[in-house]
Amino acid sequence: MVHTDFADRHVGPDAGEIARILQTLNIDSLDDLGRAVVPSAIADGAAANGLDALPPALSEVGILAELADLAAANTVATTMIGLGYYGTLTPPVLLRNIIENPAWYTAYTPYQPEISQGRLEALLNFQTMVADLTGMEVANASMLDEGTAAAEAMTLLRRAGKNKSPRFLVDTDVFPQTAAIIETRAEPLGIEVVYADLTAGLPDGEFFGVLLQTPGASGRVADTAAVIAAAHDRGALVAVGADLLAMTLITPPGEAGADACFGTTQRFGVPMGFGGPHAGYLAVHSRHARQLPGRLVGVSKDADGNLAYRLSLQTREQHIRREKATSNICTAQVLLAVLAAMYAGYHGPDGLRAIAARVHAHAETIAAALGAAVVHARFFDTVLAHVPDRAASVVNAAKNHGINLRFVDDDHVSIACDELTTDDHVAAVLDAFDVTPSDETAAAVDIADRTSEYLTHPAFNRYRTETAMLRYLRRLSDKDIALDRSMIPLGSCTMKLNATAEMESITWPGFSAIHPFAPAQDVPGYLQLITTLEGWLCDITGYDRVSLQPNAGSQGEYAGLLAIRKYHLSRGDENRDICLIPSSAHGTNAASAVMAGMRVVVVACRDNGDVDVDDLRAKIDAHAERLAAIMITYPSTHGVFEHDVTDVCGAVHDAGGQVYVDGANLNALVGLARPGRFGGDVSHLNLHKTFCIPHGGGGPGVGPVAVREHLSQFLPGHPLAPGLGDGPTIAAAPYGSASILPITYAYIRMMGAGGLRRATLTAIAAANYVAARLRDHFPVLYTGENGLVAHECILDLREISKRTGVTVDDVAKRLADYGFHAPTMSFPVAGTLMVEPTESENLDEIDAFCDAMIAIRGEIDQVAEGEWSVEDSPLRGAPHTAECLVAEDWDRPYSRFQAVYPNGLPSTGAREKVWPSVRRIDGAFGDRNLVCSCPPLEAFSEPV
Repeated sequence: MVHTDFADRHVGPDAGEIARILQTLNIDSLDDLGRAVVPSAIADGAAANGLDALPPALSEVGILAELADLAAANTVATTMIGLGYYGTLTPPVLLRNIIENPAWYTAYTPYQPEISQGRLEALLNFQTMVADLTGMEVANASMLDEGTAAAEAMTLLRRAGKNKSPRFLVDTDVFPQTAAIIETRAEPLGIEVVYADLTAGLPDGEFFGVLLQTPGASGRVADTAAVIAAAHDRGALVAVGADLLAMTLITPPGEAGADACFGTTQRFGVPMGFGGPHAGYLAVHSRHARQLPGRLVGVSKDADGNLAYRLSLQTREQHIRREKATSNICTAQVLLAVLAAMYAGYHGPDGLRAIAARVHAHAETIAAALGAAVVHARFFDTVLAHVPDRAASVVNAAKNHGINLRFVDDDHVSIACDELTTDDHVAAVLDAFDVTPSDETAAAVDIADRTSEYLTHPAFNRYRTETAMLRYLRRLSDKDIALDRSMIPLGSCTMKLNATAEMESITWPGFSAIHPFAPAQDVPGYLQLITTLEGWLCDITGYDRVSLQPNAGSQGEYAGLLAIRKYHLSRGDENRDICLIPSSAHGTNAASAVMAGMRVVVVACRDNGDVDVDDLRAKIDAHAERLAAIMITYPSTHGVFEHDVTDVCGAVHDAGGQVYVDGANLNALVGLARPGRFGGDVSHLNLHKTFCIPHGGGGPGVGPVAVREHLSQFLPGHPLAPGLGDGPTIAAAPYGSASILPITYAYIRMMGAGGLRRATLTAIAAANYVAARLRDHFPVLYTGENGLVAHECILDLREISKRTGVTVDDVAKRLADYGFHAPTMSFPVAGTLMVEPTESENLDEIDAFCDAMIAIRGEIDQVAEGEWSVEDSPLRGAPHTAECLVAEDWDRPYSRFQAVYPNGLPSTGAREKVWPSVRRIDGAFGDRNLVCSCPPLEAFSEPV
């Protein structure tokens, strides 16, 4: 077959392979498969499925030209706006070998740690970097952005503190976007946010917590120690936003007694990208480590006693706690956290301090020339100037030099220096103020008072040459399985092709070097891309409006539920606070509902996995006056198209509730059915699933929220983007992780209507082919009325485990010996594996996975027949490393060859060997001995 369009490159099976798949399923065509799987009540016709409004498909050459035009329409100015976003230089070795390297950007969350040791080590470096620079003891593996981290810090202080006051005190000098997110989070939880200038002392009254920032939005470097001491005397805990680059010079808040630190690592080599993605951070002292939201990488040991990394239990899957979860965040910003950690490693402590000193020196030069106009004597990188009635003219004059300053008000201008600031930039700024450089240094601005050491671990001192860093990154990536090496058949995760043509433009300066608060006249290309993409997503989903601000699926969920809450309140229905959630739902659903101020009522599921409509009607009757919403996933979390979905939506609407359709499984709907047309009022969409933004080792992601028209006024707003309206602020940047939106734009534009529908049908066909090949070896737990599944299938190992003792964990680890990443384990049903092949895998790869699973079933049968005990089987011994292969003693009843080459030798045509770097990791040991920063070098020389 001659490949003539992008869809042929994206969709794995060619026409002949599709024919073989359909023959196995005894179905004549993909369209017939769609009719057999999708209930007729919700199905769109092939000619009227929302895709007819999309433009014709473009080639890879065509999309790159179109994106180049959009990027060129943006003005790449010298940015001195600040407010948490700064120019930075991404070292080319990191740009090429992390951001542009599919070994890093196509990896998934390290739930299988034995084949994720590279990512986990890099994240441990990140945690160590943050803890060292903030003076704290424990940091998590990144947050979605700085504003989200601040909001999570607020709720952490509330959980950890003893003061039961509902009031939370926030300094007036925090970033405006941070304050807006805090207010969004606080209101549904009954938290009262109080603002005060904390340099003047604490106001009267009780507070459970206090939040301040240093440097502040105005550039002021506050005396955090005094505020922290005063707050502690009043029984309140304190969170401090800390600029990590400034912390190389300033005594960090952790040493001043702060209970939590939050912030962003954006200026550590991560481009501004019109707002993201960037890795936020949250750090605490060890006494609050168990309260940390998000992910936490810890140190444990493997089966041979060797040091090994894994996600720690208490934060690994917080959403499993459902409505008892303390946060709905189940992702991180892994790719950007890795980049920031490696930036710190490449520069080392001396290099970072030198960058900070240079940034501060430029700010000092500006302050010295401005003299009495400088508002704050103590600053790091940002100078606030008082210029009565001249602010607009100064900003305009700087703009004429190609420099964007921050207009604060008619009388004040803010100038933020960064790593890219030069002497010429400083001269141009001073010219805009109509002043000349001073020969004297500004008085009272020496802030270099940090005396403690930081970043002393070899990870931050060993890789200072490009050769060393290049090899370190390669060594780490070789320890992982990403999509560049193997199919990743994770159900509910949609690990599909992230095409190079989709990825190429995100590092272009026209997209990457734009400040999120740049003047609108600087970003017409971005605004056109965003508006166009929002329209396409409306066409595809059947909704009327889309917001791209939420920067993760969890945040899209939250934004959608807040829209429902605001809608009811606007109608005077203040009592509507019940959210119905099926027992099969993803756990973030319940956590998001609680965060949005709702009470969760669980709806039962039938034995076939469908929502129990009788129980639903009973719950609606019991809570009719208080019903706010139902949250459903469609196709269901069990991987089937439920035929009662319109009845479910209708029953909730009849009772005055709203229907939230979780978009996690949209890859089974595009071109076939639209949630905004079959009953949904709101959905979040996972652009990192259906629309090809790569998972990046567990982030970045984008989770837009889509609504029907009656909810549109409640979509996210932003204090620095008035055009978005006055809805709740969800993310720190107006358009969230804008720099990766070109990926989705390119995917839709290159696939076109026909390609998108073909992708959906192929994904469904591939999942049903896997189910057909494996059902005689592992029962398929749920199917639709016609015996078919949607885009994923659940393999039931519970009876096998009961008879043999072989667990899903054993199967998952053994798959690593076969060269595969495991499917999703024990979700949504304990003791099962959920498999999603996606449309991107060709038949050879799918067959190889099925062959591996069948071979593993053969090994299970050998256990059942008594040839091995389960403890002495290759299943329980898996995964096997090269190190264990060459050990002198081999006392196992299976051969070394069977241990490591179950497929046979590659020289005979077998699948290429992937060598896990560690054996099975002892998670319980790691939970009992929580170590979440880089271990000392001597720890590598002997078993843990």
